[in-house]
Amino acid sequence: MKSFKIKSYCKINLSLKVIKRLKNGYHKISSLITFCDLHDTILISKVKNSKDKISFSGKFKKGINKNSNTVTKLLNLLRKNNLINNQSFKINIKKNVPHGSGLGGGSSNAADLLNYFNDQAKIKLKKTKIIDLAKKVGFDVPISLEKRNTFLTGKDAQILRLNKKFRLDLLIIYPNIFCSTKKIYKKNKKMNPNKSQFFLNIKNNKKLIHFLKNNDNDLEQIVIKIYPKIKKIIDYIKLQKGCLFSRITGSGSACIGIFSSRHDAIYAQKLIRAKYPKYWCVVSKTI
Repeated sequence: MKSFKIKSYCKINLSLKVIKRLKNGYHKISSLITFCDLHDTILISKVKNSKDKISFSGKFKKGINKNSNTVTKLLNLLRKNNLINNQSFKINIKKNVPHGSGLGGGSSNAADLLNYFNDQAKIKLKKTKIIDLAKKVGFDVPISLEKRNTFLTGKDAQILRLNKKFRLDLLIIYPNIFCSTKKIYKKNKKMNPNKSQFFLNIKNNKKLIHFLKNNDNDLEQIVIKIYPKIKKIIDYIKLQKGCLFSRITGSGSACIGIFSSRHDAIYAQKLIRAKYPKYWCVVSKTI
């Protein structure tokens, strides 16, 4: 059977405020989110008279539980809802996005496959039902259903899609640390019940950087307390020519730097690779 190819782009939390802990174990947050051109590659095809065949390849395949991941969870959920009965699939995901990095690779994989099943496998669900299914797979999955700049308002997990595109040149460093999202959130005691971020009419990168400097990532202090070398990486990124801004994304451990130009990002990449040769470092841009 012919394979269908999907580029599964990763997300970046430019800012993140923890508002409160919810009864279901998740947290209410407000966050400004963008997507960049770093992506996993998914190949999917139908198979006859067989069980699903799910495999992972690529640089970051290690550490993924083949029997319990966002992809298997999605397939099980769709079958439980009688949406893909009598169909089996062969799925390979080339993992170019580090696992446990705060870049949301697994969530993006599930979201893109859910869109595939809805469009290509023609299960034809309404948008509200798709979002409901996505929520059951994972907190970040609904966010990744559309690869657009997004603002989580902190009010009833409301997702606002922004028409404004950010033209950002990025440097992403993964220090070979798996950060458990559950562990980081559990250790966080900083809640901002009355400080949901306010994001409106940011017309250029200068205003965006100003906004970000006044709206940090509440989880960063927890992450660097557990893993002190992450602070050293963030501080070193900030020292590089053309760096406008640096912090972790999500619950870590990936660190990002926003640069004034791609040229500056590439030059910084060379210096960071020389200083931290064992760390993964890539230049990217927002989509």
